Amino acid sequence: MTEQRADATRLLVGSLGLGAMGGPIAGHLLDAGFPVVVHDLDRAAVEEATARGATGAGSAVELGARSDVVVVIVPSDDDVLVACTGDDGVLSGMRSGGVLLISASVRPETCEKVAAAAPDDVTVLDAALTGGVRGAQEGSINLLVGGDAAALDRVRPALAPWTSSVHHLGTLGAGQVGKTVNNLVHWAQISVLAEALELGRRWGVSVPAMRRALMDGPTDSRTLRELERMRLTWHAKDLANAMSMAEAVDWALPIGRTSQEVMTSITVSRLVRLLHDGPLRDADGGQST
Repeated sequence: MTEQRADATRLLVGSLGLGAMGGPIAGHLLDAGFPVVVHDLDRAAVEEATARGATGAGSAVELGARSDVVVVIVPSDDDVLVACTGDDGVLSGMRSGGVLLISASVRPETCEKVAAAAPDDVTVLDAALTGGVRGAQEGSINLLVGGDAAALDRVRPALAPWTSSVHHLGTLGAGQVGKTVNNLVHWAQISVLAEALELGRRWGVSVPAMRRALMDGPTDSRTLRELERMRLTWHAKDLANAMSMAEAVDWALPIGRTSQEVMTSITVSRLVRLLHDGPLRDADGGQST
């Protein structure tokens, strides 16, 4: 076991993006003994990581030059392209044999653009994260990966400290397809649970009692059990991506469209109030205040 750990920690890991997901992931890698290089536009986040033992890089290019594997966790497709491609992107500095993991939630074509910009001796994988901020904090991310399976196998030691499972779904972009499917199910579940519990409440049934009953039946789910812990942050982006991807393959998503509409009226405070027997909406169907 000691020898295996020593081999694993020879991988130099670059963490590009130290936000709500990237920061905890870098922390798990440091705790596992990996040498970690970090870069973020937020200097305070970099200072926090370096205080824990990471090495700060002054640019994405420098981070790439000092890393065997780079995990990119930034907010949007445009952010990924800026961070990875071009003269100042991480790919410009990556060493031969390096592996770049796109762990942001982006469209498959964004992954293809990054791969097209990569040197021939650098492999790009899309490695989408599911499990949210809590999963990152707990080191229990479910990772959905697309791209070269051999490259994935080479970097698995650097994934172990912050994942509970890693699924190789196919060619580059397949991980992002899997993430979009996951997100569609996630937001659809929240939408229907909120609507169903509100229906029961309006018929005079205690929401906490009804929720406990649902947990003991075939409708039980992690989403049902953890509703009050949901952040509800990215539904607009996630569902827009799902609708765009569905349109590209001529597949209607009526549940997705309904979820887009329903989620606009659900906030964390309204959902928590509903779970404690308060209204999700006003009696006329409008948003409660």
